[in-house]
Amino acid sequence: MTLAPNTSASSDEMITSINPANGSVAGTVTATSPAELDAVVERAWTAFRNSGWAESLPHRRALVLQKIADGLLAEKETLARLQMADNGKPLGECRGMVESAIGTFRYYAGVCETLETDVTPSRGDYVSLTVLEPFGVVACITPWNSPIMNDATKVAPALAAGNAVILKPSEDSPLLAPELARIALAAGLPEGMLQVVQGKGPAIGSALVAHPGVRMISFTGGTATGRAIGRIAGERLVPAALELGGKSPHVVFADADLDHAVAAVVAGIFGSAGQSCVAGSRLFVEASIYDEVLQRVVDRAKSLKVDAPDAAGVEMGPLASFHHRERVAAFVDRARQEGGRILCGGEAPTGGVFDAGAYYLPTVIDGLGPDAASCQEEAFGPVLVALPFRDEADLISQANGTAFGLACGIWSESFKRCWRIGRALEAGSVWINTYKQSVTSTPFGGFKNSGLGREKGIDGLRLYAQVKSMYFGLHEHPLAVAK
Repeated sequence: MTLAPNTSASSDEMITSINPANGSVAGTVTATSPAELDAVVERAWTAFRNSGWAESLPHRRALVLQKIADGLLAEKETLARLQMADNGKPLGECRGMVESAIGTFRYYAGVCETLETDVTPSRGDYVSLTVLEPFGVVACITPWNSPIMNDATKVAPALAAGNAVILKPSEDSPLLAPELARIALAAGLPEGMLQVVQGKGPAIGSALVAHPGVRMISFTGGTATGRAIGRIAGERLVPAALELGGKSPHVVFADADLDHAVAAVVAGIFGSAGQSCVAGSRLFVEASIYDEVLQRVVDRAKSLKVDAPDAAGVEMGPLASFHHRERVAAFVDRARQEGGRILCGGEAPTGGVFDAGAYYLPTVIDGLGPDAASCQEEAFGPVLVALPFRDEADLISQANGTAFGLACGIWSESFKRCWRIGRALEAGSVWINTYKQSVTSTPFGGFKNSGLGREKGIDGLRLYAQVKSMYFGLHEHPLAVAK
């Protein structure tokens, strides 16, 4: 694995990506030293000021974004297989992630070309209007769970807004970001406008966030890290967009279509092996149907095909790393200690491909109260905790009773009930009679400790721009000192 031409590196430390499906080496990259970060930022500012990218007409920028999408499409299978080796997701899901990245670049090419600003109502002899200006150099820090998709979600609108981007992927999945930078350069993006830095968060990540040459920060990851970034950004007075963790409630009422609801509950927590910020990790079921729904969920969880990510019919692959599997196992062990009943899973499978990989079985737990740590904290793995509720008031109290507020799902045939519950739950995304749907054109983000700001949609481009107000005077007489 080689670094892209516009990726800065140091020979002091190598970062190795381990294939979680079999423990083999998926690839290596070279860590960027904090000392070299100055050169990266300087190159970014030089490109921003001299390349003409920020000043180019929007439709010219859109052409390059479309060509980046074309480059991703041309290498779709290669990139999907690289991501599969990098973080262990099933091959079909990895293909979908590349398709999402392609769609994101195409979408922001369209937004770039058509975005309108405002002519604002005047209260005097002038015409006032707004324009959008790029920040200059922005830092985009992405997590390990969906590298190419998350990279595109940040990079595409940041470039569309005219910025130079420094992209830092997770050290656990470092292989896709250099490929995106390479493809962008080949598509005609000026050199230096997209650079990749590699390394661990406490080293290069902290240095990147604190660097005085970085004017805006976009981060997706854990809430603790998001708080640390927020503190630095607050001290520096630079904007920070933070997409953080979740403990999303998935709600099933007695009048729901249970076939669809059960399928969605299982997909919502065990898809991506639960390694999704919007995973429906808390299942709330109306008391009158609790036992039935829980048994159906357990039966389906037991039947899921856990296998190598490129195996035929695989539904759940390994976790993204061996050390993350240890964290998930520790989470389940604590749930046991809290009195939770492990209805299925709760251990790593053994034999065959399982012995060499970071696999963990789909796990369903009940018997815990809503205040248990296992019902409050994010496992970020294939672990579902189930709780009954009596009525709407009980549900709202339990579901809102966490520090998180990223997403939720509601299953009921009553439109009025879905509307009431959907408005009452504290979540940035509400799925009604569906789950885990996401589209680039719709804003995404969380309430409470799940983050600040909104990515995606038209406002996803505005996120990476500063609003400038401009006034054109129309007065017939010289301005007076006082009126």
